[in-house]
Amino acid sequence: MNEFKKVVFSGVQPTGNLHLGNYLGAIRKFVALQEGNDCIYCVVDMHALTAQLVHEDMPNQIRSIAAAFIASGIDPEKHIVFNQSAVPQHAELAWIFNCVARIGWMNRMTQFKDKAGKDREQASLGLYAYPSLMAADILVYRGTHVPVGDDQKQHLELARDIAMKFNLDYAEHIRKTDYGIDITVGNEPVHAYFPMVEPLIDGPAPRVMSLRDGTKKMSKSDPSDLSRINLMDDEEAISKKIRKAKTDPDGLPSEVDGLKGRPEADNLVGIYAALADRSKADVLAEFGGQQFSVFKPALVDLAVNVLSPITAEMRRLMSDTSHIDATLRNGSERARARAEVTMKQVRDIVGFLY
Repeated sequence: MNEFKKVVFSGVQPTGNLHLGNYLGAIRKFVALQEGNDCIYCVVDMHALTAQLVHEDMPNQIRSIAAAFIASGIDPEKHIVFNQSAVPQHAELAWIFNCVARIGWMNRMTQFKDKAGKDREQASLGLYAYPSLMAADILVYRGTHVPVGDDQKQHLELARDIAMKFNLDYAEHIRKTDYGIDITVGNEPVHAYFPMVEPLIDGPAPRVMSLRDGTKKMSKSDPSDLSRINLMDDEEAISKKIRKAKTDPDGLPSEVDGLKGRPEADNLVGIYAALADRSKADVLAEFGGQQFSVFKPALVDLAVNVLSPITAEMRRLMSDTSHIDATLRNGSERARARAEVTMKQVRDIVGFLY
């Protein structure tokens, strides 16, 4: 059996300020995956319309994500950094996937239920169907691996379902065009055009929680700015937010099991572990038995040390956006060329004239 070439794809929405959760849960993984992998990183501006239809300054929001990518260490020369709307093949493949995906599959997407709230009839069709566009984002490059937070895992399972149904529905056409390869899914041989996408979810802090409520995910949309550390925050703001972060009256435990039922303590230890690239157990071996009055200053020092260089470089890049714009244009041209290879073959498989 053959294997698809490993291609890593992921993206970030340009909706508001990037925060520590975006960095630890996504961008830092993007940087690490560059070594030895073919990586494509996207500013998913088309997805941003599902959260907010009218943006006051979409161009600069797109630029700020690209600046964060570069400032964090992504190399846009060796890999591809671009914005989604500049590559129309994403939308073209998404329509085909809309016709492949089943309504029942979409109805199971828990993120739609969470984001639409009680009045689902007023939610946009884009919000309902965006997991299909997400699948197209990945598979238009025949992506095989996606670094994501655990809350996006269900969407990758949907991408696998869509890919498999396409492979099975068009199996004869895929063989006739000779575009596919033989793979094994489970114990079954499949002649496939699209790969079965695999999530990359790892690290001590795959999901960073709010500094004000350890049971809720850190979010750009939280009305309290104290709930998150923004990548553009200065040293004073970082210190203030960590000092004011919610905790409980007990000291830090010496073992990870002692964090059970203590979401705020677990969150802060997880953040320290992720920033220091250590395990929670290692952090607790150092700080176990101490009070948060000792731990928080150490966390402030670590956060400032890690984030300040990124913040400074983001500000430098955003002070003159010509470099960012040139980087996005170059990345979009390279992405379009690769996506068009896929779409020419997909058009053949589906039977379109073009």
